[in-house]
Amino acid sequence: MEKILRILGKEFGNLNQAALLLGIFTLFSQILGLLRDRTIAHVIGPSAQLDAYYAAFRIPDLIFISIASLASITVLIPFLVSRMPEEKVSPEARKFLNDVFTVFFSTMILVSFIAFLLMPYLAHFIAPGFTPLMQSKVIVMSRIMLLSPILMGLSNLFGTVTQLFRKFFIYSLSPIFYNFGIIIGVLFLYPVFGIYGLAIGVALGALMHFSIQAFASSGCGFAPRFSSSVNFTDIKKAIQTSFPRTLGLAFNNIALIVIVALASFLKSGSISIFNFSWNLQSVPLNIIGVSYAVAAFPTLAKSYGAGHKEEFKKHLKSAANQIIFWSLPITFLFIVLRAQIVRVILGSGSFSWENTRLVAASLAIFSVSVLAQAMIALLSRAYYASGDTKRPLSVNLCCSILIIFLSYFFIHVFENFASFRYFIESILKVSDIPGTEVLMLPLAYSVGTILNFILHWIFIKRDFMGDESFISKTFFQSLGASFFIGLVSYFCLNILSPIFGTTTFLGVFLQGFISGIAGIIAGVLVLYLLKNEELKDLIKTLRTKFWHAKIIAPSQEEL
Repeated sequence: MEKILRILGKEFGNLNQAALLLGIFTLFSQILGLLRDRTIAHVIGPSAQLDAYYAAFRIPDLIFISIASLASITVLIPFLVSRMPEEKVSPEARKFLNDVFTVFFSTMILVSFIAFLLMPYLAHFIAPGFTPLMQSKVIVMSRIMLLSPILMGLSNLFGTVTQLFRKFFIYSLSPIFYNFGIIIGVLFLYPVFGIYGLAIGVALGALMHFSIQAFASSGCGFAPRFSSSVNFTDIKKAIQTSFPRTLGLAFNNIALIVIVALASFLKSGSISIFNFSWNLQSVPLNIIGVSYAVAAFPTLAKSYGAGHKEEFKKHLKSAANQIIFWSLPITFLFIVLRAQIVRVILGSGSFSWENTRLVAASLAIFSVSVLAQAMIALLSRAYYASGDTKRPLSVNLCCSILIIFLSYFFIHVFENFASFRYFIESILKVSDIPGTEVLMLPLAYSVGTILNFILHWIFIKRDFMGDESFISKTFFQSLGASFFIGLVSYFCLNILSPIFGTTTFLGVFLQGFISGIAGIIAGVLVLYLLKNEELKDLIKTLRTKFWHAKIIAPSQEEL
């Protein structure tokens, strides 16, 4: 393990340095992702056609997660490192990579071909509520998008080499170019090919994603070729290592497939509403939750592997406290400023004010579970670091089933119990617009995710922490500061709305920006008065050259 960490450049100064640097890498990709969504919202807007486009992602995404993650970066790097004496390319390492490439490529082609043939049947499962015309569009777009898991999977494989040689900047370019390909599809291919142009843009983005990693990998001395004789023993070991984690990712994706299937029966545009709000809540999740979880993982693995249990608990507590420190204020800000956030990022062209309010309401519901999602990313890695993959697998399975059940249940209750419907619509201020049934889907996902976090937390306390205090002090300090952040932001919003108005981009932006800054200042002041340790660590980190930290970026399926 020490050799692996040394080769990967994991010996950074502290957790904050690594997480901040990784967060910067992630931020660039997320910004272009928001630009992608704004372009789609402006040109097309929530509609039956856009619903078909988002539904078409589901099978290609499931293929990618179910197969590509079997050969993920975190799995392959230890196998490659063990075959690289003196940290140089060796024939053994090249042979292993060629074997993985041969088996992976062949499997992806075979599975994608089968999915291509079965797509007319799969489309009925993905979007049973669509009209035959819309289902035919899903079939065609899904078939085009089947190029994506093949290319993205190969890119992930080449990315292993890119990260092995610490080409972090080049690695971070791939998701940026992927989103750029989709934007090209919206702006230039959509006017020519209609909605199919977006699917072509996805394939183009995947090709650009792959090309960057293939070029960088070749420059590092690894240019995979087909093996005439594959060592299936090594391949089997790699698959056995990653299989439980892959199943956990697949369960979550299957839950999303069921959610999309349910949304296909709702008002036209419901799937689009769900996806827009999902992508918005994923921004802080990836920047905060994934960054800290990925930055903490190597240290957790090293501590546990060396038998330093107290050090393991210390690093786990530190990462958990940092996630809480950042996630709770984000949650309150997103809930209070939800309409301003959605309107500034998506509100133009075909994206109406009703669309804004529905996406904002959905974003508020998702925001409640941002902390839970971020903590799951960390706590599951604590188990991976200890070598236990069964615990997070079983918890993810149970909670994915719960999310599916709750999706059915909440929609049924919402449609048949007027008091419950009135309560939800009133608290989110959407009682005067149609299509509010879609809000039950993020509600089901958030409830299931929060339970997932609670179960992970209970098991982590039992298996690792014992009677030792985990995150209570930081939680209550951050919760108190977040309350003031939300309160100040809300009051400022009410004061500034009449001044700036709500009809122009600049007016909406200024009232949201100023209110958010005022709330953040209030929150920082509260934390300072409480002598919060995480705030002190942040100030200390910002005073140092945190960009000297060396990290490994998350693999594509983690993003």
